Amino acid sequence: MRSKLFVPGDRPALFAKAMAGAADAVSFDLEDAVADAAKPEARAQVAGFLRDAPHRKAGKQAIVRTNAWHSAAWEDDLRAVLPLDVDLVNLPKIESAEQLKQAVAEIEAIEARLGVRGGAGLLINIETPRALRNALSIAGAHRRVRGLQLGLGDLFEPHGIRRTDLRNVHAAQYALRMAAAEAGVFACDGAFPGLDDEAGFLAEAASARALGFVGKSCVHPRQVAWANAAFAPTREEIDAARQVVDAARDGVYAVGGRMVDAPFLARARAVIAVAGQEQA
Repeated sequence: MRSKLFVPGDRPALFAKAMAGAADAVSFDLEDAVADAAKPEARAQVAGFLRDAPHRKAGKQAIVRTNAWHSAAWEDDLRAVLPLDVDLVNLPKIESAEQLKQAVAEIEAIEARLGVRGGAGLLINIETPRALRNALSIAGAHRRVRGLQLGLGDLFEPHGIRRTDLRNVHAAQYALRMAAAEAGVFACDGAFPGLDDEAGFLAEAASARALGFVGKSCVHPRQVAWANAAFAPTREEIDAARQVVDAARDGVYAVGGRMVDAPFLARARAVIAVAGQEQA
């Protein structure tokens, strides 16, 4: 998921265009992008579109960001979203493992009432100091958590932390990535607000990629190409990954002076998968 494009839930004219675009995932937003008065209509529009959207055939991941846990719109969002064929439900404003467990209990109770089986995975926004401190316990609180997503705007702005200082960005990215790594879930970088600031976007993306994030959120279609380029493996990386996979298949224990053990093999396979190559 190199790129995840946010689409406001109250802009149905953009839904099909987003699905046809170059983003690896499309996240339909029912939270921040939608005014309170427009939330019921947005919820209905997103649900109606996703019932019929051929996102599986298009190779897209479909994600829906609900309103915050225990907000006025939370349960209505769940009743609309949970029966849909979505890959991930994105939960904002979760700050602890206890909150996550309560949220999952409510999700599963609604699924039981609706006759929904299996259920989508969960992508959890980490967007407050408390949530970042508790990121590991949140990620490990339930098997349905698939990934953590960094929200730097909400994390930094209320506390006077300068977003334009890449040292601050890197520190938050590192903390979230270590939590995700220990919990065994993926980490996705948050959105960058400068729609015309390609250099700023790419600087954040480069920092995230160096830490092993899978990709970056995008708030405008022009950012999708930037994210896809930033997180695409280079030809040298793909060739090196194939060498590691081939060596492991042949029982070789070192390639180019590097050990071929489980972590390196897992990373090599991930590089090949992101590159769209045949799985080894």
